[in-house]
Amino acid sequence: MQNKQVPCTGPGEIEKEDYKHALHALQVELVKLQKHFIGCNDKILVLIEGRDAAGKDGVIKRIAQHLSPRETRVVALGKPSDRDRGSWYFQRYVPHLPMPQEFVLFNRSWYNRAGVERVMGFCTDAEYEEFMDTVLEFEHMLIKSGIRLLKYYLDISRQEQKRRLKDRRKDPLKQWKVSPIDEQAIKHWDDYSAARNEMFARTHNEDTPWTVVRADDKRLARLNLITDLLSRLDYCDKDEELLVVNPEVAFKYNAADVRNGMIVA
Repeated sequence: MQNKQVPCTGPGEIEKEDYKHALHALQVELVKLQKHFIGCNDKILVLIEGRDAAGKDGVIKRIAQHLSPRETRVVALGKPSDRDRGSWYFQRYVPHLPMPQEFVLFNRSWYNRAGVERVMGFCTDAEYEEFMDTVLEFEHMLIKSGIRLLKYYLDISRQEQKRRLKDRRKDPLKQWKVSPIDEQAIKHWDDYSAARNEMFARTHNEDTPWTVVRADDKRLARLNLITDLLSRLDYCDKDEELLVVNPEVAFKYNAADVRNGMIVA
């Protein structure tokens, strides 16, 4: 591929070979990043949020694929236990935070409370409000402790979610992903949209902003999320020409994007 940067094409327009070349180049940059932060004792934490079937597993796999497993961890917590439910909400997440030299990716995070728990009634209104009132204070404490925190939301359309959930049920290799929540995700689409919009409005801020990634096209979503991540972190021998994000795919949240259709209704 002659152009080194991520292809700035519309959804569905990137060829498989171009995608593979672009992904390989970005994964080389990720290895450079890891070598740098190991040497500097940095702590990196990336939150990947989004609806069911938005592509969280896929992008996390491509980020971690060629990184050192000793310094890279993927955290995907299950249903909270009775002990978890009786504890400080953030307590179950604290043991999984990155230590120096670690790169940690959360496949869903404490923002479960702002999404599935809120929509499905798994938390009370008081618990929800307490979370919303304290989450930024918690995140700012992490920043002050030296953790570099990045928050991403993968945004897909209703039609694409239906298609992916249908494919998931048919694929014998994806049976572990099938859950009763799948049908609820479709049924409560509007409720999830409202919860997402409130989450953005109340938790987007200068120190820990939300980056939205339009994810109907999985290839472009992966490339642009990784590109954005790399562009926002400092490391040696960075290939700046490569790290050009397509603003039609990945962009910092703005309330106007909900109204203009950049974020799915």
